[in-house]
Amino acid sequence: MKYFDEDLPKSGDTVVVGMSGGVDSTLTALLLQKAGCKVIGVTMSIWDGRIPEIKGEKSIREACYGPNEEKNIADCKKFCNENQIEYHVIDVKESYRKFVLEYFKSEYRSGRTPNPCIRCNRFIKFDALLEGIRSLDIQFDYFCTGHYARIVRPETPIFNSDKKPCMIANANDVTKDQTYFLYRIPSSVLEKVRFPLANKTKKEVFELAKSLNLEAANREESQDFIGPEYFDMIFNDKPSVPGDIIDLDGHILGKHRGIEHYTIGQRKGLGVALNYPAYVQHIDAKQNIVVLAPNDALNSDALIADDFVWPGDVEPNEKFEAMVKIRLASKPSPAIIEKYIPNDEDKNEYCGTPWKITFKESQRAVAPGQSAVLYVDGVIRGGGIIKQTV
Repeated sequence: MKYFDEDLPKSGDTVVVGMSGGVDSTLTALLLQKAGCKVIGVTMSIWDGRIPEIKGEKSIREACYGPNEEKNIADCKKFCNENQIEYHVIDVKESYRKFVLEYFKSEYRSGRTPNPCIRCNRFIKFDALLEGIRSLDIQFDYFCTGHYARIVRPETPIFNSDKKPCMIANANDVTKDQTYFLYRIPSSVLEKVRFPLANKTKKEVFELAKSLNLEAANREESQDFIGPEYFDMIFNDKPSVPGDIIDLDGHILGKHRGIEHYTIGQRKGLGVALNYPAYVQHIDAKQNIVVLAPNDALNSDALIADDFVWPGDVEPNEKFEAMVKIRLASKPSPAIIEKYIPNDEDKNEYCGTPWKITFKESQRAVAPGQSAVLYVDGVIRGGGIIKQTV
């Protein structure tokens, strides 16, 4: 199938730019202004101060959720003032707490591995933030961010429908591609979304930012949802429940400190000494156990996923082939995607129609709670939440 890239904002357009203080969003705002657009900068405020701030720690890294938000907002405001750009801070703390933080805790306590960035993009950056902008009666033609991704439209309808929806395609810089994080954004929202850095590499972005003397080019990049030093504090609202760590034969190897502190594929911090490298192979929330196994036992030939989203809400009516990513850091792997028919006693366990994804090569450490994102010709054709391995 052939696609064409949707046009970027042009001179005279009013563009709202989601800004974090980082080099990508800052450069995006400046490039759009130089292109003749009326630029309005916005930053979402999500830090509520419920977690005590750690001071004097040199190891504290830049993160999306953390006390560094105040400095980020100050940096954005300074940049906008210097460049005569209208600027607003949108308070989305309550939505963030509900849709990201509570979800994050609930999933880990259920023995699953959530991806908060995917959740944030769907419900906060491209939903609650946009609602906050509209509540200020700000009219705009496009909403832009510094993500590395493209917005495309198919030349012909998809999946035997009559729709040609906006879809998300890989960025030119595959090393920085962020499409995996964006797959749940509805096509209706994408109609007004653009990513001006889609055709640039990260190296080009830094070089251009430095040539324009942007202070943001000198700051550390945000890589995490939350700094590791704050991670355990998120779960302080209720005590952890220790339990057994076992092997595949059920032998007790030690004690875990609460299943929310573990994830599939984990090797470090297990507190168990064995005569072979051991990894977390399974987490059973009902029995409150963590199962360890050798590396080879972490391979899966297939998985079942549910809670799918499809471009234009067009669900396929037959099985198809796609390249599938099971986590951000994994390489897309060829697979067959087909509807899964659960047993009568299990059908209520799934959110929407479940699909079975059968890989041509076994995949390591498939983690329930993570997303399986489907690509055809470098364009996202859908994605769902991993329910179980096969």
